[in-house]
Amino acid sequence: MLEDGDAVAAAVAASEGIARLEAVRFRALAQLSRHRDGAGGVVQEVALGLSVVDGHAAGLVSTAEALTTRLPCTLGLLDRGKVGGYGAMKVAAATAWLSDDDARAVDAVLEDRLPGRNSEQVRKAANHAAMMADREGAARRAERHRAGRRLSIRHGEAGVASIEVEDGPVEKVAAAYTRIDREARALKTSGETRTLDQLRADVALDLLLGGQGGSERSEVFLYMDLNTYLGLNDDPAELAGHGHIPAALARHIATGPDTVLRRIITDPLSVQVLDLGRDRYRPTAGLGEFVRVRDRECRRPGCHRVAQACDLDHAVPWQHGGHTSHTDLIDLCRRDHRLKDEPGWTYRLDSDGTLTITTPTGQSYDSTPPPLHEPRAEEPPF
Repeated sequence: MLEDGDAVAAAVAASEGIARLEAVRFRALAQLSRHRDGAGGVVQEVALGLSVVDGHAAGLVSTAEALTTRLPCTLGLLDRGKVGGYGAMKVAAATAWLSDDDARAVDAVLEDRLPGRNSEQVRKAANHAAMMADREGAARRAERHRAGRRLSIRHGEAGVASIEVEDGPVEKVAAAYTRIDREARALKTSGETRTLDQLRADVALDLLLGGQGGSERSEVFLYMDLNTYLGLNDDPAELAGHGHIPAALARHIATGPDTVLRRIITDPLSVQVLDLGRDRYRPTAGLGEFVRVRDRECRRPGCHRVAQACDLDHAVPWQHGGHTSHTDLIDLCRRDHRLKDEPGWTYRLDSDGTLTITTPTGQSYDSTPPPLHEPRAEEPPF
């Protein structure tokens, strides 16, 4: 029987082997497509041969074509087992709208950024790199996608159905989810038998039908460079929980009638002391807001739950000497908050904000809040 650490190592080795086999599969599909001159029937044949739905088959074929023409570095990562087939599909989708030259440039940039990342991190990294490669094209693409917003309903079995707002404006979708989540958590009292997932669904339907809620607004966090806001450059901005968005879209959101702007000082010399000492447990509202603005999302690597919907927790447990200060507080979603308290998991928060999580098998993973902007040389005083 394998020890826990050996079991993790065996699973990692198996995943690397699977990635190499997926590289073989993508090359085979690309060859098939070339032999058929990209005929539409290739997708259906792949769907039948692999027993997958047409949509997934189409994604496999388009990814195969991109990997063998425009994305050689990503294909090389597959060959070495450094990225999986699903992650490769995310890269292909994120770069599909770029020219061949821009796609190859993005592919080269991503080669060192993708190993060790999960599919959501791969998607965000690829989208950001694609936006940087063609900023004007990214803005046009965002406008086109937002113009295609729609509401759909999907009927299921046994008296259930699903309703979805597809391709809605990201700032409104994020704010709507934050409001629904907050109202659901407020209803989760000791006598409430519904789960949080059930409560979110019930609150959303009640709001749509006019049964709850009023004119209250919810917030989203948009991180934007001042020069981008002023239109002096077109660097992508970041919407917490979603990822990077084009500069033009960020300016559109930032200039809305209900937008509140707040200056964030990034000069290390200007950071104020926030340590409250150990004479109180609950953090002040100002300290909690600082930590959420700093963290943006749940701090466990790979979890992208927005900070407003997370718990504010001590990296070092309060009962074991933790401090209620910005040097010891982190945002964790409820699931990861509970995970932290399980035996064998240790968390260490360094003064620069880097969180190191060590698992019961001894594997360590770092989480650092992303910088608000690229490093800049100090400007001379006027």
